[in-house]
Amino acid sequence: MSASPRLGVLLAAVVTLAAVVVPSTVAQAAPKAPRTAVLDGAALRDAKARLDRGDRQLTRTLTHLTARADNWLSQGPWTVVDKPRPAPGGDVHDYLSQAPYWWPSQPKTAENPWGCPYVQRDGQRNPEVDTGTDRQDVEKVFDSAYDLSLAWYYTGEKKYSEKAASVLRTWFLDPGTRMNPNLDHGQFIPCKYDGRAIGIIDFSQSYTSVLDAIALLDTGAPGWSKADRADMLAWNIDFRDWLADSPFGKEESAAKNNHGTFYDMLLAGLAYATGDNGLARRTVLDARAKRIDPQIAADGSQPQELVRTRSWHYSTFDLVAYTRLAAIGRHVGVNLWSYEGPAGQSLFKAVRYLLPAATGAEPWTYPELEFHRFAASDVVHAAADAGDRAARAAVPKLETPPGGDLWALRPAAEQLDSIAG
Repeated sequence: MSASPRLGVLLAAVVTLAAVVVPSTVAQAAPKAPRTAVLDGAALRDAKARLDRGDRQLTRTLTHLTARADNWLSQGPWTVVDKPRPAPGGDVHDYLSQAPYWWPSQPKTAENPWGCPYVQRDGQRNPEVDTGTDRQDVEKVFDSAYDLSLAWYYTGEKKYSEKAASVLRTWFLDPGTRMNPNLDHGQFIPCKYDGRAIGIIDFSQSYTSVLDAIALLDTGAPGWSKADRADMLAWNIDFRDWLADSPFGKEESAAKNNHGTFYDMLLAGLAYATGDNGLARRTVLDARAKRIDPQIAADGSQPQELVRTRSWHYSTFDLVAYTRLAAIGRHVGVNLWSYEGPAGQSLFKAVRYLLPAATGAEPWTYPELEFHRFAASDVVHAAADAGDRAARAAVPKLETPPGGDLWALRPAAEQLDSIAG
């Protein structure tokens, strides 16, 4: 055989070998672990690797996640400047929301268009709060950015990341539509207050999901540029500083119930996401004596939440904040799960207190206007992952939340029932 035919055979063999080997190498390339604030980036990376290998159980869970993401593709983006009237200060770029449990006490007339004075009805949501303010839109921004970013990370489909980027740019970054980084007019009460510190919970309960969405996009998502990343970081630094230093921020920090817990979660999350690990660590450490000791009783109950008309909701709601704060603590070297207060208070005990009702073994005997057993599912998952045996045993008995149990792909507690305030 001449040199030329032998060379041809050799080249053909190399091409064949490359066709066999290269795709396998690409398929096995490790995905990037995002620097998420609440979610465990390594766990997300491992889940993605399992999906890439065809894990059937995770693939079924992924269908629930992508269904949520697909629902957002035809919606939004939303903007803070679209509300029919600006916040009391007159700037349409200022976020505005209305206190959910306050109602007009008089008929609305030309002389009294709001029906003032307003009176409180705890746990009863006034439908007015969903019209004329930014509250509903901002919740859509938070939820869509989170679902879409997760869907992109796991599937690699750019339609998800490009939509998430559009949502975030429109609400936070574009000069004509951006929100100012403050909550000076959160949960205003007509004819009474132009804004309240308590309004910070509009963001503190969910904004850490946006921080995680940004971290996911930062791993190289199509449609999310270096400029977007830098501008979003600058916005978050400004918001972090407002939260830490403003009178409303300091007042909310002093709150004794779930508002205080969620404040800590938001501040710690913002601090970690903006590179201030010292502030994040101090916030988690301080939560031991500042939050757990006074808020959780020796038996694991949360007395300040049990007196509410929605005691089940608020008991699970507060634990969403605690478990997410514990997740942030993991990133900065603090194990909040292992802490025990002077009377034996702990997060594990607080979750165990909910297990009989969460598993359906016993009824919930405290006031509750609308009981949803699934509201506790995520916090039980969190305790189980943190090593609690009782929680692990309870997991198979939990009620599946609407839309499916997504814990395997987004292992961080969410507020699973819809009431807020």
